[in-house]
Amino acid sequence: MEVVVVVPGALRQYTDGASQVAVDVPADATIGTVLGRLAEQRPVLHRRIQDEAGRLRRHVNVFVGDRNIRDAQLLETKLASGDEVTILPAVSGG
Repeated sequence: MEVVVVVPGALRQYTDGASQVAVDVPADATIGTVLGRLAEQRPVLHRRIQDEAGRLRRHVNVFVGDRNIRDAQLLETKLASGDEVTILPAVSGG
């Protein structure tokens, strides 16, 4: 099945400017599966999302639709065909 990963402007330099990346995953895919495939397709982007141990970076939020996976089962959150995964890094400034 195909899942669309929405990439915000702050991370588009790692997707050649693309606002979305299509990721093919098996029918029983989880967020972890999608991020693993994303690591294969876009390793530099992936390093901005997960640390070396495979944990989601603290300043990054990942949503399936409008649901934050931190409120669900994190990387074990199940996906359905056509789901939209949005990656949102925290932005700060002063």
